[in-house]
Amino acid sequence: MNHLLSTEYLSATDLTRILNMADEMAEVLDRPIPKVPTLRGKTVGLVFFENSTRTRLSFERAAKALSADTMTFGSQGSSMTKGESLRDTALTLEAIGADLMVVRHYAVGAAHRISEWVDVPVINAGDGTNQHPTQALLDALTLRQRFGKLDGLAVAIVGDIRHSRVARSNVFALNALGAEVTLVAPATLLPTSLEGWPVKVAYHIDEVVEDTDVMYLLRIQAERGGDQVVPSLPEYVSRFGLTEQRYARMSGDSVVLHPGPMNRGVEIAHGVAEAERSLVLSQVRNGVAVRMAVMLTLFGAHHD
Repeated sequence: MNHLLSTEYLSATDLTRILNMADEMAEVLDRPIPKVPTLRGKTVGLVFFENSTRTRLSFERAAKALSADTMTFGSQGSSMTKGESLRDTALTLEAIGADLMVVRHYAVGAAHRISEWVDVPVINAGDGTNQHPTQALLDALTLRQRFGKLDGLAVAIVGDIRHSRVARSNVFALNALGAEVTLVAPATLLPTSLEGWPVKVAYHIDEVVEDTDVMYLLRIQAERGGDQVVPSLPEYVSRFGLTEQRYARMSGDSVVLHPGPMNRGVEIAHGVAEAERSLVLSQVRNGVAVRMAVMLTLFGAHHD
């Protein structure tokens, strides 16, 4: 594997290899000195053309836990505001000494294009509405830790599927690992075509709330127009929000996931976000271990 751009073409073997390494990295992070020297002398370029908190900090923490140096590029205040092209920016970072690039961009396919221009590994940290593969990997790790395996798990992904790169990445990764995925959304927040997606579809959260192992909630992406196709927020909550009453109807072993940022009181009630079976903070913690594992995989490195 030279790059990590999408989950769509990863096999169960590929995914499991990364998850197994992520388990080992989680042990590293639990040590008194949570660091290994594996990537000492390497430089990871964090190339973020779109705002990010969790993902950027997680990749930075992962790189430093592997003893790599980091350099961070943000399009605000850069030469891109003077008209520098994406290609020139990528080649400049490579020339400065980036040995691996983590790319987040608002345009679908941007990370893929950069991977064609540079001779270093590229990790897609989110490209428009398309893919966010490390999010799917950390979600899979979180579920595997909780349930032991993903095979046969019933997963409902609820909310703004149309604009969600997280949904796309998770559908393919979770399905490859044996989970059964149902998308739950109003028709206006589903992709125009689901051809090739290994999923079922439901149009009300109450159709799945009692029979699902994993309730994966997504926010409405107002910045991509998601709020324009919903009649009103109260109407949305009534059909798709995980309220405390609905949480109480979920089976006792089921769990709640959310990639953040959460709109509490909309897709997830405040009490549910804080509930015992909400694994949101586990997802955040697992993000560091997964991103360490992906970097090691792409560098072809073996830690001791």
